[in-house]
Amino acid sequence: MANHKSALKRIRSNEAKRLRNKYQHKTTRNAVRDLRTFEDKKEAEGKLNTVLSMLDKLAKNNIIHKNKAANLKSKLTKHVAAL
Repeated sequence: MANHKSALKRIRSNEAKRLRNKYQHKTTRNAVRDLRTFEDKKEAEGKLNTVLSMLDKLAKNNIIHKNKAANLKSKLTKHVAAL
């Protein structure tokens, strides 16, 4: 167990950040999955900007790697264009 006040605070803040990152990551994964299921191009194009923004935010905060975000964005854009 931690002995210093600052170490105890660090443990608390790390746990809060971990839970927030986990929530954001899971929410984005669900949004990507939902986008892939759309059949209507108009509906998919509307949702695409939201999902791309979510991916950018995850990459900016180092929750996912920037190349992974770029790859996902590319695949999703191609998928929507092909509808």
